[in-house]
Amino acid sequence: MIGLIAHVGKPGASSIVQKTIACLQKHRAEFLAESKTAALVNLSQHYPVEELAERCSILLVLGGDGTILRVIHQISGAIPPIFGLNIGSLGFLTCFGPDEIEAAISSILTRDYVLSPRRLLSATVRHAGKISTHEALNEVLISRGERSQLVKVRVLIDGTLLTDYYADGLIVATPTGSTAYSLSAGGPILMPDCGALVITPICPHVLTNRSVVVADNSIITLIPCGDQEQAVFVTLDGHDAQRVAPDDRIEIQKSSRILPLAMLPNRSFSSILQQKLKWSGSNI
Repeated sequence: MIGLIAHVGKPGASSIVQKTIACLQKHRAEFLAESKTAALVNLSQHYPVEELAERCSILLVLGGDGTILRVIHQISGAIPPIFGLNIGSLGFLTCFGPDEIEAAISSILTRDYVLSPRRLLSATVRHAGKISTHEALNEVLISRGERSQLVKVRVLIDGTLLTDYYADGLIVATPTGSTAYSLSAGGPILMPDCGALVITPICPHVLTNRSVVVADNSIITLIPCGDQEQAVFVTLDGHDAQRVAPDDRIEIQKSSRILPLAMLPNRSFSSILQQKLKWSGSNI
């Protein structure tokens, strides 16, 4: 069973969903549609994302990387394989473009794809005597929120002090997230299977505050420092913002949950980088 989920706010989303459904019906493929996706094309049966994840063997997500992130954050249990069809602007997590619906459906039905396991992050926030745990696929961010102001963050690796970062914010990213916000902030690109995490400061105010790559079995502790007059927030994958206070602790480590991301067998991560980042070169 295929679960169909679309970013209904994208231009032309209705047409793409209709074409996708027509293709599924042509191949007599069984599918279920997410609630907003179903409403877009007047399907009577519709299901929340959580139920699709339980009932379907694979999710076909029509959107971009942000759409896949939103889907993951609506699934509390095991994540089924996700096959992305890009109708966004960039898309490091998607296999095909909007003009390749037939090829995408064919790949799913013939199982002509490989699964790239993408480990999530777990962030435990200790604030005001309370403990809450959250997950992220891309990154955990600590910053002033919408205010572009300096924040001081103490960083410990497995309980040992690394340094105090003075920056507009600090990102802890997975390899998947290394091509997202961390890359925009000047961080390195990590290969998906490298077994590492990257700590990247945003506009550091100290020249020697640079990105650091650490093993993904590390426990990274972030402690906001300074006065309590200016708010500091922890944000996961661009949402779920939570206010924290000085001396609160945010403990970050790899989660037990994995996103099985469907990828084309003949398309390496290197080739994806070449395509998405417009890199050039030739084989020697």
